[in-house]
Amino acid sequence: MSYRDLRNFTEMMRALGYTRLISMENFRNSNFPLVAEILKWLVKRYDPNSDTPTDVDTEQDRVIFIKYIAQFMVTKAHIKLNPKRLYMADGYAVKELLKISTILYDAMRTNESGEGDGPEEDTSNFDIDLSSKLSDLKRTRQLASEITTKGASLYDLLAREVDLRDVRSTVISKQLEITELERGLRNSIREVEEEIQKTNNMIENVASDEANLEAKIEKRKIDLERNQKRLQTLKAVRPAFMDEYERLEQDLEKAYEQYLVKFRCLAFLEQHLEDLEKIEEEQIEEREIQMKKMVEKLRQEELLRVDDPGSLENITNVGEEEDEEDVDPGISPEVREKPKRPQPAASGVRREAANRRVFGSMTGDGKDSLDTDSDLDLEGEDDDASDASSDEEMELNKTPGNKSKGAQNPLLQDSDNDF
Repeated sequence: MSYRDLRNFTEMMRALGYTRLISMENFRNSNFPLVAEILKWLVKRYDPNSDTPTDVDTEQDRVIFIKYIAQFMVTKAHIKLNPKRLYMADGYAVKELLKISTILYDAMRTNESGEGDGPEEDTSNFDIDLSSKLSDLKRTRQLASEITTKGASLYDLLAREVDLRDVRSTVISKQLEITELERGLRNSIREVEEEIQKTNNMIENVASDEANLEAKIEKRKIDLERNQKRLQTLKAVRPAFMDEYERLEQDLEKAYEQYLVKFRCLAFLEQHLEDLEKIEEEQIEEREIQMKKMVEKLRQEELLRVDDPGSLENITNVGEEEDEEDVDPGISPEVREKPKRPQPAASGVRREAANRRVFGSMTGDGKDSLDTDSDLDLEGEDDDASDASSDEEMELNKTPGNKSKGAQNPLLQDSDNDF
């Protein structure tokens, strides 16, 4: 043990970031717990995934621990340690620990210097010549394929070993005859001689084959040059149909522009038509709903009139009051006081007018539609009035006191105004 080694070790451990301070006086005497702790920390720093034993209480555990550390450093870091010095755990163990700490310290310094330099300086200083490694790469691939093939064949042969073992043992145990051995050797020699003769023939024919291949290569080169010249001439010559092709291409562009315009217009019109149809459908639905409401309202009013018994009397009383107002004041009171029974035709006319529907188009054009609703009502009222007057004339003519024509009775003159 030297003072320099001890000082270098303590400084390296401090630079590596060891958790506790190491004094140079710790290794004056044997201190196995400290050496074991330092070894564990260095191994974990070198390989965090290592499974290092932790028990160092007994002598057997210490021996196992030192053996594991020595084997690990030899296999992983290629560092040969002295287990005896490590087990002594004194100043001589510092020399063995210094081997591990020196490698870690140099790696740390290299990493720090690499981080300090810029990436441009690294690429400029670090030059790789890949051209020299291409042959090694091809050889490596070839060897890898050969290893795979050999491994597969070896696996097949080992699988057949169970059957071939009995055959081999049988052949070995059998007594061999000299004549059979001589015959087999002669056959093997003859086959080898034939193979040698074939190989010599192939070697002799190599020159002729090489000449034939060179002739074929020259022929192909000539063909290639001829084809290249022909290609250059064809590129320089303008085809006869090129003018027509360009003209048709321009016509195609114009036709395509027209097609786009028409297509856009058609799409717009179709969309507008769909919107109009939708609006018209909505209007038709609203009109149908209003018509249903009106029909329902008229049906309810008709049902109320039929169910109410006093409605008919009210209608007749109102009719009598209107008749009294419309009667001529020159008529005699007897004739004026003569009761009039309700006419069934009038109620029928009112009921028929209530149930009458008006049909027409939604447009303002009046060519195919009826004139107005007022015309329809007036025509219906005229027809009803004419029917009522005809009935009154028939009743008056049936009375015994009125055998003359209805024109002589003053009531008949105003009968059209009663209803």
